[in-house]
Amino acid sequence: MNELHTQDRTPARPAEGGFTLVEIMVVIVILGLLATMVARNVMGASDEARANIAATSVKTIAGAVEAYYTYNGKLPETLEDLINPDAKGGAQLKELSKDPWDHDFILRGENKRDFEIICMGPDGSEGTEDDISSRAKKE
Repeated sequence: MNELHTQDRTPARPAEGGFTLVEIMVVIVILGLLATMVARNVMGASDEARANIAATSVKTIAGAVEAYYTYNGKLPETLEDLINPDAKGGAQLKELSKDPWDHDFILRGENKRDFEIICMGPDGSEGTEDDISSRAKKE
């Protein structure tokens, strides 16, 4: 008795492939939200990094101005004096670059105790809230 046992099998349903429009839209919205969050964090970090670079540059230039004063007994007339070689062929700075927003740094003051190096910040205007100074901020 070689009978084939037939079992009750449910007929195979055709494979349901693909996603519904609603599922695709949900995924797109989630990806958009994630991309927005990442972009905000990256942009904020970039601005903060530029401000940190400017603050470090301001301190470096202020130190070079103090060294210039020590060697010459006076403040430099311009910041370019810091890169010009002295009689011995040395200079306080190798180069004088622009700030991260492509503006020149500014030297203000008339004596060693009262000079200031200023970075005009992202807006490029002196005397505004975003300026970065070698002087301690007043609270």
